[in-house]
Amino acid sequence: MTLVAILSGAGISTDSGISDYRGPNGLWRRDPEAEKLVTYEYYMADPEIRRRAWRMRRDATTLRARPNAAHRAVAALERTPGFAVRVITQNVDGLHQLAGMPARKVLELHGTARTVVCTGCHARSPMVDALARVEAGEEDPACTGCGGILKSATVMFGQRLDPVVLGEAVGIAKASEVFIAVGSTLQVQPAASLAGLAAEHGARLIVVNAEPTPYDELADEVVREPIGTSLPDLLKRL
Repeated sequence: MTLVAILSGAGISTDSGISDYRGPNGLWRRDPEAEKLVTYEYYMADPEIRRRAWRMRRDATTLRARPNAAHRAVAALERTPGFAVRVITQNVDGLHQLAGMPARKVLELHGTARTVVCTGCHARSPMVDALARVEAGEEDPACTGCGGILKSATVMFGQRLDPVVLGEAVGIAKASEVFIAVGSTLQVQPAASLAGLAAEHGARLIVVNAEPTPYDELADEVVREPIGTSLPDLLKRL
């Protein structure tokens, strides 16, 4: 049984219509102010930031997006005899699971945009329910249980990653025989360091990304072709 770890970043979902963040046309380059909407300190302190953030969530394509060929290829590999596949994703879109990856085999480092969490009582509920309230006229919907501030169940700037999820990701990176970093700039730590960790522990490291990454020189193979076609081809070669 070959353990294949796949670290996926925003680039794997661009074919599904979800913009990346740091690419040439990424969200942070187009609108630097947008970072404030996902920065915990600003979000908690400023009701106007929260109202803008809810409008952004309402208008985002994330929840309407569908898995593309790259997501489906990963799920197909997971069903292939002889392979154990684990996905470590920096994405919050849930598309790996929608493509057929079992949820227990997907580690969401940065949380999920499909759920909201109360910052007071920590209750969780579906994002679609909160967005329905926004559509109905609530600009900054509060927790129905305790009245606390609601946010998406994603890790905002200024928040730390879930140490349990990160610990599991580190264990998978160390144990993997093949580690594929796909659609990630490999610039955001600690997620990016997983690629180096895998290589240090003997994994075959493959980087699939349009732009150069800091880990290219460690990689056994670097693929610059479009992810939607190159990743399915690469996984078939495995």
